[in-house]
Amino acid sequence: MQSGISASQELISKFNTLLADTSLFGLLVTITSESLTPLDTLPRSSPSSDFSADISKLAPHLKPDQALYILLRRYDTAPYLIAVSYVPDAAKVRQKMLFASTRLTLIRELGSEHFRETIFATSADELSAAGFEKHDRHAQLEAPLTEEERTLGEVKRAEAEAGAGTGIREIHLSKTMNMPVATDALVALSALGREEGSGLVMLKINPETEVVELVPDSSTPSTITELVHTISSTEPRFTFFRYKSTPPRGGDENNVILFFYTCPPSPGTKAIKFRMMYPLMKRAVLQVATTEAGLQIEKKFEVEDPSEITEQSVSSELFPETETKTAFRRPKRPGK
Repeated sequence: MQSGISASQELISKFNTLLADTSLFGLLVTITSESLTPLDTLPRSSPSSDFSADISKLAPHLKPDQALYILLRRYDTAPYLIAVSYVPDAAKVRQKMLFASTRLTLIRELGSEHFRETIFATSADELSAAGFEKHDRHAQLEAPLTEEERTLGEVKRAEAEAGAGTGIREIHLSKTMNMPVATDALVALSALGREEGSGLVMLKINPETEVVELVPDSSTPSTITELVHTISSTEPRFTFFRYKSTPPRGGDENNVILFFYTCPPSPGTKAIKFRMMYPLMKRAVLQVATTEAGLQIEKKFEVEDPSEITEQSVSSELFPETETKTAFRRPKRPGK
């Protein structure tokens, strides 16, 4: 979803200054009067200061109930910048939605080729030196990209360089497999991790914009059977579900998050594109869920049709039966 909001000339001018002036560390951006406008610039602590020292300049500008876009100079080689969407949990719902629908506009109009990484944050702690160190550690733990992913990443970057600001596809695959995810989707994932909301988050990829979007749904399934009825049987889905269950042989109740990737077979060009796009983007979606939304996923399931998901198949994965070994008994001697 696009909001219709665009970057102001004042913002474009300030952004060009940020690019040219290495004494500047960051640029703060907000939305006012249907326009993306600059709030303030952040100077570097000193000409020789590093990112860990400069990031302290940001803290006074982070309010617990105000969303904010933050553009920071982080790298010594191009692309130099990172784009942060700061959407605290206490922000008003309308503001969250507005920042979600405008996030891609900001990157597109300023030129996605200038940004190496996009980050979503809900607390000021995530945007401290320690918070960025934690983010980097998570990124380094990710598996290396496959040749297919590297090739696609090169294509996306070439598209961005050839058409800066004019219909650039926003998904790009870099070392950390970044891709645009609507802010409302990230907010929903974060709420799931805190055991808030319905316990269900379903995501889809918009085939036109290649943006991961939240699927609107008011369902509150509590069983696998109920869950299956909520997942589309015609389009692919990434589904995150908080599942409470008790081991078949008794014991404490499990309260875990499960991930389901479903891709129903269907004819047509759209279906072919989906079947190529979703498997490639699955790892990126999982990375966003775990590193940015903080989810701990107990089990991952991958099937074609949602009907293949059953209580029994899920239970067998969560509570695998252990083989009982019996001691070898010597045969009795004849006549005994």
